[in-house]
Amino acid sequence: MARLFVAVLPPSFAVAELADVTRTLKALPGADKLRWTESAGWHFTLAFLGEVPDAVRPDLEERLRRAARRTPSFELQLYRSGRFGQRALWAGAHGDVATLRRLAERAYEAGGRAGLAMEETHRFVPHLTLARSGAGRRQTHPPEVDLLPYAAELDGFSGTPWTVRELCLVRSTLPRSGVPGEQPRYEAVGRWSLGPGDVRAGAEG
Repeated sequence: MARLFVAVLPPSFAVAELADVTRTLKALPGADKLRWTESAGWHFTLAFLGEVPDAVRPDLEERLRRAARRTPSFELQLYRSGRFGQRALWAGAHGDVATLRRLAERAYEAGGRAGLAMEETHRFVPHLTLARSGAGRRQTHPPEVDLLPYAAELDGFSGTPWTVRELCLVRSTLPRSGVPGEQPRYEAVGRWSLGPGDVRAGAEG
């Protein structure tokens, strides 16, 4: 059993560019009250699969391989910022977002057809989470930290474009030590090249 999700991983140079800009955000008032994500784990989640039994993995991976093969490589870049209310701050995507959405739909369908109980989802919003606050979905009091200035600071950000060439299956290991601020650990356990010339780029045995 493993906690898995399907994702697109930005290349190291794109991560470095965003990390440079994010450092300025951490100097803003109240930044120490936010839970910042680590750049090493930055990703665009396409479909969250939850706890996946080992017996399901072969069928799931085959369906993800097919999803990747049906989707051509495409251009993408990290772009500007957004918020989910006062709950989360994120960086967005620009470029061929339509193909990114199709890939997300295919990843979601792959999970369902492999027999996983997929959560009902709303329209896919491509985002890379930068920070979270303690605000809940139904917060009725003023937030401890207003995320609007953080999003505004990133409003002009536009990263260098890159070509998305693979679909990744990622294992998420939740913190267990109880140490404050400990982050989940992410590990790519499957990679499939996009496009009809697909070969399996590698998956954990």
